[in-house]
Amino acid sequence: MNYPVNEVFETIQGEGVFTGVPAIFLRLQGCPVGCAWCDTKQTWELLAENNVAPEDVIALDGSIGRWANHTPLSLIAAFNAKGFNAKHIVITGGEPCMYDLSELTDTFHREGYQTQIETSGTFEVKCAKETWVTVSPKVNMKGGYRVLSQALNRANEIKHPIATENHIAELDELLKDIDVSAKTICLQPISQKARATELAMKVCIERNWRLSIQTHKYLNID
Repeated sequence: MNYPVNEVFETIQGEGVFTGVPAIFLRLQGCPVGCAWCDTKQTWELLAENNVAPEDVIALDGSIGRWANHTPLSLIAAFNAKGFNAKHIVITGGEPCMYDLSELTDTFHREGYQTQIETSGTFEVKCAKETWVTVSPKVNMKGGYRVLSQALNRANEIKHPIATENHIAELDELLKDIDVSAKTICLQPISQKARATELAMKVCIERNWRLSIQTHKYLNID
């Protein structure tokens, strides 16, 4: 199966449970969710005129919505050609769960990698059973998609961006019928603002949740 890839790069995972872990980021093209604060809006549209050669996306982009089709095996070949050392692959977007990720994640696991998906929870999650699924719920976004119970139930980690008490109430409403006993719940202050950070810390202490700081922004890395 071909997957539309926007960019591939090696870095350090900056947030959530795997903070600090060396990782290969695999960013897929396409997202209809429409988050106003999205910092990868170049991934939203899958335009034919932005289709490029497969080797051109094995690098950082961040400017236009370029993309190229890759298979799982062509991606592994590209990792090896680039000399990537990381064995943790973060599949992100865009919205990666627009696509059935079963073949992609199964292949990566067979080749000795571990995988993590970062998703908005607005599409059904289809992936290997070993894949770590991080759902960062996107509620009432421009695209009109709702957060799915299937995605929340499949999640290993629920990482919610917050700035106000309303965001905590929003998360409580999402999780009211979800068994979270085996899940890690992270609160991530939006834009690292002091008020949001203080609120996130307070609620994490009260509920024994985890604080997720976007350390890559403090370190000025991708």
